[in-house]
Amino acid sequence: MKNFVQAGENITVTAAAAATSGDGVKIGSLFGIAAGDAETGDPLVLVTAGVFDMPKVAADDITLGAAIYWRSSDGLVTTTASGNTKVGVAVTAAGNGAASVRVRLNGAF
Repeated sequence: MKNFVQAGENITVTAAAAATSGDGVKIGSLFGIAAGDAETGDPLVLVTAGVFDMPKVAADDITLGAAIYWRSSDGLVTTTASGNTKVGVAVTAAGNGAASVRVRLNGAF
């Protein structure tokens, strides 16, 4: 295909804010995990597909297969859709009080 550019799992963007490797980053409708550290204005590689341990809202009782949403206000994932951005699916359960959940990012919705 002469118009193919890349597979798309790693997207280089300009960091809108400082980011640390492993941070969730949302730019418009694009969500990914920072592959490295970047200061505002620096190039930043976002990993948009794969499975990641992500910090979650402690009170959420997340079941295997639940839709997972990014809460920009505090950088936590949740099962609450309202006001949040869908980013993936839980591939493990994580009960009330758990600090993180394993999430498969869906790349785009």
